[in-house]
Amino acid sequence: MKNNILLAALASATLLLSSVGPMGSNRALAADPTAAPAAATINADPALWVIKDADTSIYLFGTVHVLKDNIKWFDGGVKAAYDASQEVVLEADISDPASQQGAMMRLAIDPDGPTLSEKLGTDNAAYQSVLSGLGIPSAAFDKLEPWAATLTLPLVSFMKSGIKLDSGVEMTLLATMKADGKKLMTLETVEEQMGYLDALPEAIQIAFLKSTVADFPKAGPLTDEVMAVWAKGNPEALDMLLNKSMAATPQVEKVLLNDRNARWAEWVEKRMAKPGTVFMAVGAGHLAGKNSVQEKLKAKKLTATRIPS
Repeated sequence: MKNNILLAALASATLLLSSVGPMGSNRALAADPTAAPAAATINADPALWVIKDADTSIYLFGTVHVLKDNIKWFDGGVKAAYDASQEVVLEADISDPASQQGAMMRLAIDPDGPTLSEKLGTDNAAYQSVLSGLGIPSAAFDKLEPWAATLTLPLVSFMKSGIKLDSGVEMTLLATMKADGKKLMTLETVEEQMGYLDALPEAIQIAFLKSTVADFPKAGPLTDEVMAVWAKGNPEALDMLLNKSMAATPQVEKVLLNDRNARWAEWVEKRMAKPGTVFMAVGAGHLAGKNSVQEKLKAKKLTATRIPS
């Protein structure tokens, strides 16, 4: 369960990268000068599906929100599907840092309650150790809600390891479609996404943070594993990594996975009534497993067909 919670934190943090970056100190956000040199290029073949009728095609593409820049994915069938589409659909528009930071400040700050260190109680020492390892002052996050600290810690770790936050799928798509003049559609706002976490009971938020802290040394290897199975186009392995253990916390699974997948399937069903070609890119975990968007589309008699890589 802990690994899954950590992976959920990693995935959520990278999606909200523009929002939470400024929360850390400049020292914490600087890349580690001892980071390893550039690795050999990996030619990825991530999974891609299409739903089609006589006059509408919707491509479903599972994303990884932060990628190492040696992973080359925007070519072949994925690029052809993008090129054929008039519209691009993302979970949220992360191109406006100022508005996202404002949303983060509204939702993430607890100005009057106990400090985060106090909320963690006997687990505070382990949390402080993680902060120290990242070069973050011990009280830097004390006014944050637990969910916000959970997102920020892996984000800072990414940045210190030299991972470029603009190398993820969404940032690449946003930059490319802006140059191409394609229409952007979104399924949610960033504030809505933060709100899903903010609305969780505090006890669950604290458990989320404690588990992330406990497994923090595994963050790098787990992130590498997610990137590797994504690059190989293996949704079954992604389901095992990202989704399976979430069943142990039904409330989190419902809010972050099942409810959203159901809403997105409804969006697809409605969009199929209009002609055109759409490239829909959402987190890869949403397109894997028994509760995936594709499975929910089956109940609507819509079939998502895997496109060979």
